[in-house]
Amino acid sequence: MGECKIDHSYEDVRKKYEEQAPFLKEKVKPLFDSFFKEEHTQDILNEVFHLLKKYDLASDEEQEERDRRLLLVLKNV
Repeated sequence: MGECKIDHSYEDVRKKYEEQAPFLKEKVKPLFDSFFKEEHTQDILNEVFHLLKKYDLASDEEQEERDRRLLLVLKNV
């Protein structure tokens, strides 16, 4: 994934999550409930947005890597 200079809002992340939720693994989805109940830094919002972006188009291997990174971020915020 390339470097993006755009800051993504809470709403951007929520919308992207809703678009990609049907494709996400069940182990990741529940962590978003608590994620969306709290405020996060711009860096965290951007990271989560980009892990979700085009998730449905990623290869199985890429999805596994994104899942790993999402779990790491979501469990530690």
